[in-house]
Amino acid sequence: MFEVTKACGAFMKLLEEQLDRVAGMKDEKTDFSTKECVTIGVIDGDGIGPIITKQASRVLEKLLAEEITAGSIKLVYIEGLTIENRMACGKPIPEDVLAQIKLCDVLLKGPTTTPHGGTMESANVAMRRELDLYANCRPVSIPEQNIDWMFYRENTEGEYVLGSRGIELPGMAVDFKITTDKGTRRIARAAFEYAKNNGKTHVSIVTKANIMKKTDGKFTAIAHEVAKDYPGIEVEDYYIDIMTANLLKDPLRQKFQVVLLPNLYGDIITDEAAQIQGGVGTAGSANIGDKYAMFEAIHGSAPRMIERGMGEYANPESIIKAAAMLLRHICRGEAAAKLEEAMAKCTVEVKSDGTAATAAQYADALMELL
Repeated sequence: MFEVTKACGAFMKLLEEQLDRVAGMKDEKTDFSTKECVTIGVIDGDGIGPIITKQASRVLEKLLAEEITAGSIKLVYIEGLTIENRMACGKPIPEDVLAQIKLCDVLLKGPTTTPHGGTMESANVAMRRELDLYANCRPVSIPEQNIDWMFYRENTEGEYVLGSRGIELPGMAVDFKITTDKGTRRIARAAFEYAKNNGKTHVSIVTKANIMKKTDGKFTAIAHEVAKDYPGIEVEDYYIDIMTANLLKDPLRQKFQVVLLPNLYGDIITDEAAQIQGGVGTAGSANIGDKYAMFEAIHGSAPRMIERGMGEYANPESIIKAAAMLLRHICRGEAAAKLEEAMAKCTVEVKSDGTAATAAQYADALMELL
């Protein structure tokens, strides 16, 4: 009985913290079209992170050279977000690193390692919370198969926000899932705004509301409330299990345009979508809030590649695509288009088994096209 009472007390504390988090949500938008100087923070990360991030930063330095010289763009290299430093500090983001991050407007971030087990929270989860990066946006495009998908994954709630705060009882463990009205409404609004502004006519809402009736049920209901403000857009509901199958099903998958999902489902299904595109190494990702934004590869730090001595053969396409998304976010659309065009033309191939080009050789070829 003591264990149950203790668990109830811990759960009450979590609920109070979440209510405070919702109360603290602010509408504090950054207008990059008028900002005199945009500060881009570059974070290497772990494993293959420093290798691929170096190539992406080289590309940004070339594309933005004139603005860097003029002072309208500032590149800042932030050190210390390594697994070694985080473990030593006992924090997912060391305080001095977080202070540097908050001086930037946007971030280009390499993959970071999260320890298995224990209580150390993912650096990504912590950063999304600290910067309130509620919208995870992941595009997948395969023109020859008539596939053009944009996934809008809620980024600050669901299972992840309390993933390291579960409760253990004798013979039992419990984790928690959070869905809030305000958190759901703003990610739904972001997805429908993207659809409206980009000529999209179809939004798919993906949950498991038949089983998770309170949390996913709330997500579905609020998404449909928001949809009423966008009468020209067709809305359909799918359960996550069948949606994973539908992404493989022709011609049905060609109808999907914008996909709106809670946190965990979005994490899983966007990896599947990236694999359809050609692998997780080919997909970039944006984590967007009203004030800050972070851009990254969707894959992990690939420690096994480092262990095998093959890190130099890590594919930098994913994080370079993320750099193109960053450029569009800060209203440098012309530079982004130039980068995307060069990537489409680049024929240099990178293979993790070391039988093709290195990450640096790929970047060299790309920069020649620029």
